[in-house]
Amino acid sequence: MNAPTTTDQLPVVVIGAGPIGLAAAAHLTERGLEPLVLEAGPSAGTAVRDWAHVRLFSPWSEVTDPAAEKLLAPTGWVRPDGSVYPTGGDWAEQYLQPLADTLGDKIRYGATVTGVARAGRDRIVDSGRAEQPFTVHVTHADGREERITARAVIDASGTWSVPSPIGADGLSALGEKAAAEHISYRVPDLKDPAVRSRYAGKRTAVVGSGASAFTALAYLADLAKEEAGTHAVWILRRGITGSTYGGGEADELPARGALGLRAKAAVESGHASAATGFRTEAVERDVDGRLVLVAEDGRRLDPVDEIIVLTGFRPDLSFLSEVRLGLDERLQAPTALAPLIDPNVHSCGTVYPHGVNELSHPEMGIYLVGMKSYGRAPTFLAMTGYEQVRSIAASLAGDQEAAERVELTLPETGVCGGAGLFDDPDAAQSSDGGGCCAAPATLQIGLGAPATTSGSC
Repeated sequence: MNAPTTTDQLPVVVIGAGPIGLAAAAHLTERGLEPLVLEAGPSAGTAVRDWAHVRLFSPWSEVTDPAAEKLLAPTGWVRPDGSVYPTGGDWAEQYLQPLADTLGDKIRYGATVTGVARAGRDRIVDSGRAEQPFTVHVTHADGREERITARAVIDASGTWSVPSPIGADGLSALGEKAAAEHISYRVPDLKDPAVRSRYAGKRTAVVGSGASAFTALAYLADLAKEEAGTHAVWILRRGITGSTYGGGEADELPARGALGLRAKAAVESGHASAATGFRTEAVERDVDGRLVLVAEDGRRLDPVDEIIVLTGFRPDLSFLSEVRLGLDERLQAPTALAPLIDPNVHSCGTVYPHGVNELSHPEMGIYLVGMKSYGRAPTFLAMTGYEQVRSIAASLAGDQEAAERVELTLPETGVCGGAGLFDDPDAAQSSDGGGCCAAPATLQIGLGAPATTSGSC
């Protein structure tokens, strides 16, 4: 008879070297467990670097992990001023990459995970399943394939790679793929000359109703003041109501309120127009090759040159098809977590800290963390993710008491404060910025970097 397979000496595979994946590696290391981080990109925080021009809602004091800081301390690293709001680029260069460098060969870059399964067991097989280690299928940048055996898998790959399409039914609109060269799913960096020329003097449709759409409208409105002929058409699936622009000065997230007021100003100044109750069904071309949006009710908008689609993100579950996940049918988040993060009920400031219990699945030993744990829910806090992986690392180390103990302490004013559209360092550090639990604050609406488009605070 063969001896039972032991998995205790195997590494814990972490998918993604972003903020939460690197924090997971730090907590595992602190617990004496061996992490192996697989990052598809060439560096730490690859997705974060895609929005390097964007400023976070949260200051430095709320976007670094305690276990990570302990790893960094011997290198001479000093956390930046805790009251300053970093951009995505700041976060990547001043924290994520130094942390990754400290972890050294525990991280492999250019390693794309293509599948996760139980060794020798497909999704159907019950017999001996729980005793088998995981096999993680990887394709490297040079085309080489590899199979890595793991005791557990922590998927921190996020949702950035899967933006939602323009179609109102959640699928691509007719003609959307054919018009791909004129459609973007990111807030544009208009300081980049190539990007700026794409939108300068052009008519651009902005589809979406959240902070990312507000940001794009504000950017295009600023461009319109400098470049004649620049105009934005804001596509809203619902009508304009009192809540369309967020809470304004009374918003529990002051930065979000600032963004909403900028979007409102763009419309009222004539730099943007709004098409309400417009549920896109198709993207067609006119005789000049420009794009025409067609709604489900047959309405057709005047032609546009470019389209910016900011309708949210969703998790890539394709490489997890052979493991047994318990996901909410609406949000695609873990079933125990979903009721806590339902965007119809909660904002990022009202979701209480949670850990291994809420993140467990029928397949023991696999966890979705960070943005991916929220499925299609839109707003996520870095501090929440750090608490998630602290709890999971404790559980994997056999310390269930610590795993179930809440160690996240929220600042008195909450953890959803933001720099909004401030670029003035004095304004960014002002106590008037408030937080999600603070009293409403009056914000000076100015130019600058907006809140993150990745959904993180």
